[in-house]
Amino acid sequence: MNLDFTDDERALREEVRAWVRDKLPLDISHKVHHGLRLTRDDQQRWARILGQRGWHGWGWPKEFGGPGWNVVQRHLFEEECALAGAPRVVPFGPVMVAPVLMAFGTPEQQRRFLPGIMSGDVWWSQGYSEPEAGSDLASLKCRAERRGDHYLVNGQKTWTTLGQHADWIFCLVRTSTEGKPQTGISVLLIDMKSPGVSVRPIMTLDGDCEINEVWFDEVEVPIDQLVGQENQGWSYAKYLLARERTHIAEVNRAKRELERLKRIARAEGVFEEPRLRDQIALLEVEVVALEMMVLRVLCAEQSGRQSLDVAGLLKIRGSEIQQRYAELMMLAGGPLTRAFVFEAMDAGWQGDPIGAGHLMPLAGSYFNMRKTTIYGGSNEVQRNIVAQTVIG
Repeated sequence: MNLDFTDDERALREEVRAWVRDKLPLDISHKVHHGLRLTRDDQQRWARILGQRGWHGWGWPKEFGGPGWNVVQRHLFEEECALAGAPRVVPFGPVMVAPVLMAFGTPEQQRRFLPGIMSGDVWWSQGYSEPEAGSDLASLKCRAERRGDHYLVNGQKTWTTLGQHADWIFCLVRTSTEGKPQTGISVLLIDMKSPGVSVRPIMTLDGDCEINEVWFDEVEVPIDQLVGQENQGWSYAKYLLARERTHIAEVNRAKRELERLKRIARAEGVFEEPRLRDQIALLEVEVVALEMMVLRVLCAEQSGRQSLDVAGLLKIRGSEIQQRYAELMMLAGGPLTRAFVFEAMDAGWQGDPIGAGHLMPLAGSYFNMRKTTIYGGSNEVQRNIVAQTVIG
């Protein structure tokens, strides 16, 4: 693997850095750098700014309106955005459903849905997990029955991230009970404004409602919103999940949060404490190792030498690192990080640096990060997949 960037790649890095510095709203970058809550408006504002430049679909090929960057150029774009304090792009539209539509959707579906994703105007969510079908996704029960020119959908999805904001949702649904469970699954695109769709937010330990239950009660979905072929959705889901797990690694976010950890440790006067410094140094080594792994995967993907199954490794290490830097921030902050007052946060005080106020968001971040080793396929399941890939 050659770690030297080409002249074109270095030029792109400088172009992206300058553009983000000019276009990223300061109020948004302030929130990101200090771990404060982002509103729907914050996230969609940034998505639309990217869309105006044609970069909300930064991983898209030119034939679908994207920049046509190679995998290394895409990595550099993500790195510059993260280090500048840009919000993590909500991945469900540009990173997840869009590539599936490009690969398996009809030309009509591509013309209908891709422009709204690129512009940032249309918010998508993912309808995969169910109460008894999380990591064991093949056991899902949400049912779609063909009725003439439409499907009738009944059932429930849960842990639907940011589903309360969504305009559309792409769902795995059961269209057949014959054969193996994986063979009877299809992918439907469902308008969240359809009669019979209801969303129930779930409050998590950090006091937010990032996840939701979504219910479908006799929801009519036109057959032209079926992606690909009926009962072939399991193949499409695996194609999508490989991309989700690579995205979950979030190495560039880890690099930014590592610097935030150092700032907190210095502000609290504990940066020179030997045991904490050892742990920060170990984390830094792990972040560098993760970055090398990501670059190896990207180079292999570019040359076609390696299956995307290895994305499970990135998901495992990336999610564990996210939990680790959240833990170390709590340790650096000490007892004052325990003050996590929902009412104060809801009233708009999110820990501006007044006294120990900069420690206020840390407990929420710690609580929120506990889920990273579960979503996108639990790390235990990912380890089994990796073992099967290596050992057979």
